[in-house]
Amino acid sequence: RELLEALADRAPRVVLASSAKEWEVDAYLDLLDARELATDWTTSADVEQTKPEPDLVRAALDKAGGGPAVMIGDSVWDCEAAARAGVESIALLTGGFAECELRDAGAAAVFESAAELCERLDETGFAH
Repeated sequence: RELLEALADRAPRVVLASSAKEWEVDAYLDLLDARELATDWTTSADVEQTKPEPDLVRAALDKAGGGPAVMIGDSVWDCEAAARAGVESIALLTGGFAECELRDAGAAAVFESAAELCERLDETGFAH
């Protein structure tokens, strides 16, 4: 939640791009009490193909209304989908992948956790 709050303070729109089912995304938003922090979100129902195809990222970009974007993810599929959609990605080491794998998949930066990214947000494309 802390990272979502920091992103919402910096970005005009925060759109979540999840390949989960709609009920799963709803459950996570409720668990984090974060519905008001996200402008919108995508689910697997919004696209024909999920990550690593770029469809979810493009759907999120459409919901965001265009403009510059940065994707945060924790898998090589997140980074590959972002790259295929022409979006820079930042990766977290919380998805079971090594830093070198995430960088090889296109991550511009890699952080240990959401907490570390939150602390170092000014070093990224999310700086004020």
